[in-house]
Amino acid sequence: MASDAPASLPVQLAEQPRLLKLKKIFISKFGSAPKFYACAPGRVNLIGEHIDYCGYAVLPMAIEQDILIAVEPVNTQVVQLANTNPLYSDFSTSVKNIHINKTKPVWHNYFLCGLKGVQEHFGLNSLTGMNCLLDGTIPPSSGLSSSSALVCCAGLVMLTANGKTLSKVELAEICTKSERYIGTEGGGMDQSISFLAEEGTAKLIEFSPLRATDVRLPSGAAFVIANSCVEMNKAATSHYNIRVMECRLATKLLSKSKGLEWKKMLKLQDVQAKLGVSLKEMLTIVEEVFHPEPYSVEEICTCLGISLEELRTQILSQNTQDVTTFKLYQRAKHVYSEAGRVLEFKKICSEASASAIQLLGELMNQSHISCRDMYECSCPELDQLVDICLQSGAIGSRLTGAGWGGCTVSMVPSDKLSIFLTNVKEAYYKRNDQRLALEKNSLFATKPGGGALVFLEA
Repeated sequence: MASDAPASLPVQLAEQPRLLKLKKIFISKFGSAPKFYACAPGRVNLIGEHIDYCGYAVLPMAIEQDILIAVEPVNTQVVQLANTNPLYSDFSTSVKNIHINKTKPVWHNYFLCGLKGVQEHFGLNSLTGMNCLLDGTIPPSSGLSSSSALVCCAGLVMLTANGKTLSKVELAEICTKSERYIGTEGGGMDQSISFLAEEGTAKLIEFSPLRATDVRLPSGAAFVIANSCVEMNKAATSHYNIRVMECRLATKLLSKSKGLEWKKMLKLQDVQAKLGVSLKEMLTIVEEVFHPEPYSVEEICTCLGISLEELRTQILSQNTQDVTTFKLYQRAKHVYSEAGRVLEFKKICSEASASAIQLLGELMNQSHISCRDMYECSCPELDQLVDICLQSGAIGSRLTGAGWGGCTVSMVPSDKLSIFLTNVKEAYYKRNDQRLALEKNSLFATKPGGGALVFLEA
């Protein structure tokens, strides 16, 4: 249940080779044994891209790849952090002074986001020091939410080490807010599914208030993740935050055009709710209000009746101050159409008709076209990979995650899965040495996994 706290499971380490290996590395590193282990999964978003921060429901599922942290609370006021992957260097900091550098989205800053979120929620002045060893199996910068899983896992570590409890929903909301310390203006999907996921079912995640509904996927289809091997870090690039701002500006202009209190309106969903119209009607309004050409900052100021100074200080975020043009028509059109596709996807899953797989595939294909053409968050490699997946037998294929690199998700008839994997490997990975080296962790079928939890050695 969403109102429950994340589970704590007693486990026999002899039956858990990964935990046992982590314990051995921990002892060799810190000279003592961990007291508990926390894990938080990555996710794949099946449909509903770039709409959570606009207030709309999304449809992800957790994957088995996760972030796992072995933890020993200590009497010092120091957090020592190490990683099983030698590419990530050790880090230590005083718990009295948690400083997150927004200009450098390095791995330990995501851990600190989770710590700081829980600390601020409880107003904790004295925190437990900790030795922590992290082991991650989610490919970084792949659109499978490795960074949010790390924030969530760190939040759960902080909570457990300091003897506090929170519900899954509260933890998800705290971790969503705290990831903004690193400059990512996310909408909450990644953190919500990391805590609220349940094995065997995808989830419709809705916001304000946060809630999750089971979505049973059709039994005759497999969902396959394929990594384009183009890395994209949301906090290190401006594309993502510019899209967030374009949606906010579209909200303001739509509200003003309809005589609403535009200064109070932040999300595209707010406009629909205030007008009391359908998503289809919102798409008609978008056609009436916006022109397809990009809007200059001067035109936006004229439309809203404000000065450039007011725009910069009251609406634009720190990292969009220097942007001179914004595409409002395209972004709003994507958001309202994608929100409709999410609801249609859930409806088709619920009805479970004989044509369900075909219909869901069509929605996934429409979603990718909209992400590519209207939201412009694809890249040539992702488009090529989607084409290869469709040619190799997928019924539907689309980019997943923020885009500009990362992964695709494809729906493949279960009886064609083996030939599909062979064809994609041949067409996308074998023709490029760099991709071939990464192929083992880049192409895999996945089932809906469970959410974040704590393991205790029995």
